[in-house]
Amino acid sequence: MIVAGFGFRKSADVSSLRSALALYDVAPDLITTAAAKAGDKPFTDLARVLGVPIDAVSPERLTAQPVLTCSDASQKTYGTGSVAEAAALAAAGPGARLLGPRMISPDTLATCAIAIGDPI
Repeated sequence: MIVAGFGFRKSADVSSLRSALALYDVAPDLITTAAAKAGDKPFTDLARVLGVPIDAVSPERLTAQPVLTCSDASQKTYGTGSVAEAAALAAAGPGARLLGPRMISPDTLATCAIAIGDPI
């Protein structure tokens, strides 16, 4: 299973998320983010455009994941250095691995990380 995890600012739109995902050139089976952001319009629009389900990751699942990068803002707000990386790992299941550190959209409003694994 290919899982795309996202972090994004309030000013992001669906094109911000799509451009972050496009940096990987993969087709995810599922998209995921922090539960607090999973209902935001850009994120739900992306799921609709891609035709994939959403996994809203709880704070407990986010903070349990080891991440490769560390944003001070993300750490302060969500308890993890990267929402995108932590969400991708949590949704991909035990033993999941990241393809690499999260990528930042060209407009700097969204991040995306890809994890490979089995769904929980």
